[in-house]
Amino acid sequence: MESQPVIELNNLTTGYLTPRGAVRIQSGISATLRAGEFTCLLGPNGAGKTTLLRTLAGFIPPLEGNIMIDRQHLASLRQEVLSRKIGVVLTERPSVSSMTVGQLVALGRSPYTGFWGRLTDRDRHITEEAMQATATTHLRDRLVDTLSDGERQRVMVAKALAQETPVIFLDEPTAFLDFPSKAEMMRLLHGLAHEKGMIIFQSTHDLNMALTLADRLWLVDREFGVTIGTPRELADNGALERYFVRDGISFDPAVPSFSVTPLETGP
Repeated sequence: MESQPVIELNNLTTGYLTPRGAVRIQSGISATLRAGEFTCLLGPNGAGKTTLLRTLAGFIPPLEGNIMIDRQHLASLRQEVLSRKIGVVLTERPSVSSMTVGQLVALGRSPYTGFWGRLTDRDRHITEEAMQATATTHLRDRLVDTLSDGERQRVMVAKALAQETPVIFLDEPTAFLDFPSKAEMMRLLHGLAHEKGMIIFQSTHDLNMALTLADRLWLVDREFGVTIGTPRELADNGALERYFVRDGISFDPAVPSFSVTPLETGP
């Protein structure tokens, strides 16, 4: 039996406003994000992945349509309510100075600690659980600006977990990571969605890893729009090939996986 919908997009149009008018990026998106699923957002640069993520997170308003979370309009929620429903992990480095990992993760409790930010025993327990879930407890006393890219991304996921939201959006969390770190991060996010019954929705350029680990894929492109399905569905109906195969790139729907052919050179 399928899990119950948590987030619904109804005829959503994403984009932004300029002095000359609205610039539409993606239009007519009607879709559902379900609890307990790890979903990957795939598409070329400039396709509108970050704009879509920021729209879903409530950072920018949709040009048309609406987003429902727990049957409430996202746009109607106060910030303090929204911060208890959605956690966001961006690619930008956190602008913190002389802050330890433990202190940064504890900031995830700010929606619950009030104006003074005083941690209760429960807050400290949840912070500890978040670091355990992301294997970052050994980093607790390290300064954030001494972390590697992979360590920092794990810490930012821990902070989002400490926020205790049922939804986490991530904008290319594996960017700039080496292959083992990419694999660790993707496996971690897949596990969190399944073990904790969360919505984990991330944009990524790691096609083959997404095909292996994602429960569902959202393909975005300026020409083809948005196509949604499981990796197997999108392999079988030709969508993955249509969106990504170019000269030198081939796709094997049986696996499914992409491969690259080197350029032929003369003798």
